[in-house]
Amino acid sequence: MKPAPFSTKERVRSFRFAGQGILSFLRNDHNAWIHLGSTVAVIVLAGYTGVTKVELLALVFVIGLVWLAEMFNTCIERIMDFISTERKPEIKFIKDVAAGAVLVAAIAAFITGCIVFIPKFIH
Repeated sequence: MKPAPFSTKERVRSFRFAGQGILSFLRNDHNAWIHLGSTVAVIVLAGYTGVTKVELLALVFVIGLVWLAEMFNTCIERIMDFISTERKPEIKFIKDVAAGAVLVAAIAAFITGCIVFIPKFIH
C-alpha cells in the first residue's frame, strides 16, 4: 500500500487529535492532576532558584519522562480493562509493570530534583 502524499491539512488534524488526547487525559486521569501540580511546582521553583540551562534541561527531560510514563500507563490500563474485566494474573502483571514504570520515572525525577534544588537551598 502506497502512503498518501503529504498533506498540511492532515498534519494539522493529527496535532488537533493529539491535543484532544492530552486534554482527555487531564480530564479523566486523577494522576494527571498530581503530575500537573508537580510540574507547576518544579517550574516555579526553577524560576525562583535560578537554575542553569543544563539544570533546566535535566528538569524538562524528567518531567517529560514522567508524563510519558503516566500517559502510556493509563493507555495500557485502559486496554487491559477493555480486553477483560476479569481478574487474571497475566493482566495484573501487565498493569503492575506499567505502573512500576511510572514509579521508576517519578523516582528518577525526584532524584534529579534533589540534585538540582538541594544545593540551591544549602547556599
